[in-house]
Amino acid sequence: MDKHRQKLLIVDDISINIEVLNEALEDEYEVLFATHGNDALELAVNERPDLILLDIMMPEVDGYEVCAQLKKKDCTKNIPVIFITSKSDEEDETKGLKVGAIDYIIKPFSIPIVKARVRNHMELKRRGDLLESLSMLDGLTGIPNRRRFEEYLDQEWRRSIREGTPLSLIILDIDFFKKYNDSYGHLAGDDCLKKVAATLSESINRPADLIARYGGEEFVCVMPCTDSGGGVHVAESIRENIIKLQIPHAQSEVAEYVTVSLGLATRIPKQNSSREEFLNIADQQLYLAKSAGRNQLHYMDSGTEE
Repeated sequence: MDKHRQKLLIVDDISINIEVLNEALEDEYEVLFATHGNDALELAVNERPDLILLDIMMPEVDGYEVCAQLKKKDCTKNIPVIFITSKSDEEDETKGLKVGAIDYIIKPFSIPIVKARVRNHMELKRRGDLLESLSMLDGLTGIPNRRRFEEYLDQEWRRSIREGTPLSLIILDIDFFKKYNDSYGHLAGDDCLKKVAATLSESINRPADLIARYGGEEFVCVMPCTDSGGGVHVAESIRENIIKLQIPHAQSEVAEYVTVSLGLATRIPKQNSSREEFLNIADQQLYLAKSAGRNQLHYMDSGTEE
């Protein structure tokens, strides 16, 4: 299927209803389906559909409970839900809207009406996703911003706790950047930041690794499932690639060109462990790198936090 098509999840315990809706909608969307509430919850978490058409009357877990559970999870709470049901009382519709549905279609349904409502809500979801995506990018460099970094670090910290895998974090700083701005001007400084950001992005090879602008001339790199050896390799690659840019920096006290200092922390976190402490360790290592003369890496492998 076309991976760029929006995903639609149809949830109904009556297969003929799924078949009718699938036939009407499969040309426009990638259609997924479930016949039980628990299956729907699992699919929603794993596939992240753009919209869910949800029947209310189902065995074991009804539609109201499915919708309520979806709205409790961070990863699914923003997926819009349309109830399609034979329950036509005003009280039923009110209950459906209260648990988080955005629309309510009564059976027997009109296919043109269903298609029109799905299309409208899909367009709203697409626009919302675009705005959300833009809000996670740094306006100058085009790479993820601090908000996205904090969200991703939280996500991968939790994953590392669940799976018992190491997580590595780099904080890096452009050496003597204030002097660079003072010497070459802020437009040149902005251009320097863009070049550094692009080089950082090119220095990571795995889709799971995230480069972000932390603020000013500081950048961060989150590396899931990465031990200290892997973190050191990435950090040194970054440092060397920035030097290769050969951006003149006459006011630098360590080189003729723009360089960076880096701090690296690695940890296998446990329950109740502190992301803030982890971030502080990386920041402390950056401080040590700068105190030791800059244009270098300092790191700490904390192992498993007790």
